[in-house]
Amino acid sequence: MKAVRKAVFPVAGLGTRFLPATKAMPKEMLTVVDKPLIQYAVEEAIEAGIEQIIFVTGRGKGALEDHFDISYELEATMKARGKSLDAIASIRQKPGSPVYVRQQEPLGLGHAVWCARDIVGDEPFAVFLPDELMVGTPGFMKQMVDAYETVGGNVIGALEVAPDQTDKYGIISPGAVNGRLTEVKALIEKPKLGTAPSNLMIPGRYILQPEVMRILEKQEKGAGGEIQLTDAMAQLIGNQPFHGFTFDGRRYDCGDKAGFIQANIALSLSRPDLAPQIRAFLAEI
Repeated sequence: MKAVRKAVFPVAGLGTRFLPATKAMPKEMLTVVDKPLIQYAVEEAIEAGIEQIIFVTGRGKGALEDHFDISYELEATMKARGKSLDAIASIRQKPGSPVYVRQQEPLGLGHAVWCARDIVGDEPFAVFLPDELMVGTPGFMKQMVDAYETVGGNVIGALEVAPDQTDKYGIISPGAVNGRLTEVKALIEKPKLGTAPSNLMIPGRYILQPEVMRILEKQEKGAGGEIQLTDAMAQLIGNQPFHGFTFDGRRYDCGDKAGFIQANIALSLSRPDLAPQIRAFLAEI
């Protein structure tokens, strides 16, 4: 069983739900408290043992590259003023990681993942959707990697949602259950209400075998006129081990305005330096 050393971050989206904030700034750079969403996801990857970060970007995403690069002027100014560099020192990645690949057309999540095929090579890899903020100890991907080392194959995130919410997500058709691991019999993209085989949705974390890239190579457009990753993953079921892993932690959908605000409040309340002020403000209003 090969270790999961590489992770793909599809970050080419336009972020139209957050306009005008995202007109000139990538949505992945929106901050929850004092860190951009993309940094939370990268830190989760590194905790899980990921060695190479692969960003699939688009036009107007230069701020992502700058964020993980050296900032000579900023660091020199902070040093001259006797300020600690701890807040930015951990952001910098080792040479050769991250790697940036351009998705030239918005053809869907499956297409974005396929754009990283040459860098992924013949290895299993993780996929992160950064606007899904996962908060847990250890992080979601570390939990998934530990499960993967037991069962191998493909392991995707799983999270229980209310039955009246299943039409909004990709849903797992479950088989045998072993603790937090659920055998995946099928994947259904946004089933009509009342038809979902379970209430287990796929919350933007995946560990996939490289064979999925060969499927994506020939994948036709699916729901929404886009090349869907779910459709390609479905073709692996029955040919390789395929499990869902239920996250022990909290998920915040930061691609949604309400979810983004909830994440800011929740993470602020978890910070000893901020919690008293935020709690007092919430009580006041």
